[in-house]
Amino acid sequence: MKTLIAKFRNILKNVETNHIRNIHDTIAWDDRLIAILGARGVGKTTLVLQHIKLYEETDTTLFVYADDLWFSTHSLVSLAEEFYKNGGQTLYIDEIHKYKNWSQEIKNIYDTYPDLKVRYTGSSILDLQKGSHDLSRRVLEYQMHGLSFREYIAINYGTSIPKHTLEEVLSNKINFPYNEHRPIAIFKEYIKKGYYPYFKDNEYDLRLENTVNAILEVDIPKFAELSVSTADKLKILLYIIAQSVPFKPNYSKIARDLNMHRNYVSDLMIWLDKANLINILHDDVEGYKLLGKVSKIYLNNPNLAYALSDDEPNIGNIRETIFFSWLRVTHNVTASSVADFKIGKYTFEVGGKRKGQYQIKDIDNAYIVKDDIEYGHSNEIPLWAFGLLY
Repeated sequence: MKTLIAKFRNILKNVETNHIRNIHDTIAWDDRLIAILGARGVGKTTLVLQHIKLYEETDTTLFVYADDLWFSTHSLVSLAEEFYKNGGQTLYIDEIHKYKNWSQEIKNIYDTYPDLKVRYTGSSILDLQKGSHDLSRRVLEYQMHGLSFREYIAINYGTSIPKHTLEEVLSNKINFPYNEHRPIAIFKEYIKKGYYPYFKDNEYDLRLENTVNAILEVDIPKFAELSVSTADKLKILLYIIAQSVPFKPNYSKIARDLNMHRNYVSDLMIWLDKANLINILHDDVEGYKLLGKVSKIYLNNPNLAYALSDDEPNIGNIRETIFFSWLRVTHNVTASSVADFKIGKYTFEVGGKRKGQYQIKDIDNAYIVKDDIEYGHSNEIPLWAFGLLY
């Protein structure tokens, strides 16, 4: 264990704490078992290391990577036992999905050491209820998403903007430092390279492509237990979606093109959604949203569109993609029969600055979401303003 402690101390020295994601303050860090799940690259590891550096006692805390070579001859349970006996109080395990039988051993640790706090990060694909070791009743689970527009501004420009409620945005009560920044110019940066926290790194597009490939070639095939040939078809399916978003799925045609059963195409779509590569928009129905028919399929965020598309992405698709990407984090978004989206009693039509009112003129609580405008008026709301919701 001394090797793991030395690695942990070395890693912690290089952690910066200049900007902490807002999700940090929503997490009940005192709870016994916490899971922070999300797609590759959204900053889960950085978040927990920042918390350790700022709030934990390093003498009683340990952070480990689940795929560390140390675990080739040791188990998580044996680590927890030794750590606890030597006064350990809080154990952090990064990328838990890379450890075989992780759910069983986490359950054993939880049941055996009631005074030991455990936090782990993992892929958004993880199913806490899968198999015989159900952790859902024991763990507090948090889903981490990519950067919002306001978080991007905070990190890249050092300007703090408060979170807004949907009602504040719809009332055009937007608290934005117009005297310091032009929101439209920054928004154009963000949609190309701003969703993932490593946007300042060199070769951003290449890194993003590598992230997508790792999800398609490693993460999903492992959890879905896909064959090599099926995993290859998964990549083809994402490519098809990327070239034609918003994608209106014809599962029968796709099944013929991919030479697989129609029902299996639906399963692959669900895995892409779980992996945060696509967002599935369902029809508006009463009850659980998943009972609604799939209306459209979008890429998870516009950065993916720019990275995966052969040509310059259609700006209309980008507008709808980012609106859906932001709003689904905090609200249940469904398709609208008369416009683009619906959230509860509200209806939204998304477009450019010349978008008219004709589609929603007779609809109550309906709004035009416009790109390329700095200020809203009446029921016309700037698109970028919805990036202040989280």
